[in-house]
Amino acid sequence: MSIFSPGREERDSPGVTHDLKDTVASIATGADERDAHPSFPEVPFLQLAAAGALALPVPDPKGEQGRRASFAEEWRILRAVARADGSVGRILDGHFNGVERVSLLAPEPLRSAELEAIAAGELLLGVWGADPIPGEGEPARLVEDDHGAKLVGVKTFCSGSTGLDRALVLVRSSAQGPPLLAYVDLSENVDVDTRWFSGAGMRASESHRVVFAGTPVLAVLGEPGELLREPYFSRDAIRTAVTWAGISDSAVEAALDVLAAKGEPDDVVSLAAGRMLAARGTIDSWLAYAADRADEYPSSLSEISTELREAVSLSCRMILDEAARAVGSRPFAVSGPLDRARRDLELFLLQHRLEPALVRRGRQAISDRRS
Repeated sequence: MSIFSPGREERDSPGVTHDLKDTVASIATGADERDAHPSFPEVPFLQLAAAGALALPVPDPKGEQGRRASFAEEWRILRAVARADGSVGRILDGHFNGVERVSLLAPEPLRSAELEAIAAGELLLGVWGADPIPGEGEPARLVEDDHGAKLVGVKTFCSGSTGLDRALVLVRSSAQGPPLLAYVDLSENVDVDTRWFSGAGMRASESHRVVFAGTPVLAVLGEPGELLREPYFSRDAIRTAVTWAGISDSAVEAALDVLAAKGEPDDVVSLAAGRMLAARGTIDSWLAYAADRADEYPSSLSEISTELREAVSLSCRMILDEAARAVGSRPFAVSGPLDRARRDLELFLLQHRLEPALVRRGRQAISDRRS
């Protein structure tokens, strides 16, 4: 079993206390209630902060690699949290992405002050990139006044919107060109439209429509098009796949629990269970391979991130299909962990279109053989 396989004992981590296992168990216990009555998962994030999990991407100046934990450890923890509750995992995924970019790009003294607060568990970050469709408002843009840079306009699918302290927001400026990455303080001039997100899945992720009305910009990070810079964009993408994996773990375990309660399985049910386990093994192998590469060769992830996400996505869909085939309709009619995992994962997978990236990879592979 890889380090990503469910059931493996928790290992020590330089940035995480021994309370994390209990924290993950507590998050799992409250997941159904948060799904039934959605609100920002404040208690889980207070627990994660106390356990040191929010500080994992903050550089450790005493560490040889400058990291408080390896990528393997960070992704293991993210997967465990997503397994406990997909909505909490989604917000934690965005926080990790945001912290890495602030560490890389924020100017001093802002960088040091923000990282100190993040390490202390006092700031929670997100990354918001989705623009509104026609009728939902004007896309967010950067404007300048006598008091500095501010944001005006709208973003959608803003995960964690009712509970984050900071957001890295993909915005346009008056000039033409790639979008900018604005680091904003969410404590003022932000209106969250909590009626916008009413989907069946990821209910506690609070992924609402946000209206900026002169929101202060702490800094513009990097150059135009910064969000796509490698290898950081591929790390973002792999964290998303890790979160998918965690939710799929929940689906596998819930399906097996249902099947075990029914008694001795027949061949059809046993085959479906075997296929679920095979799909999970594929996910484990890909993520273990990526973690080894990330820790050994941090700049190499762009070479594998597209194929990894496609493999994990297909395996997740196989798990959902085989689970449904095996358990029948009852677990979805009465709801519960399997139904929640299915709703969460189906919605989350739809938010990431892999086809364009796969087309580019495939075309390049064919062109290389022709040249």
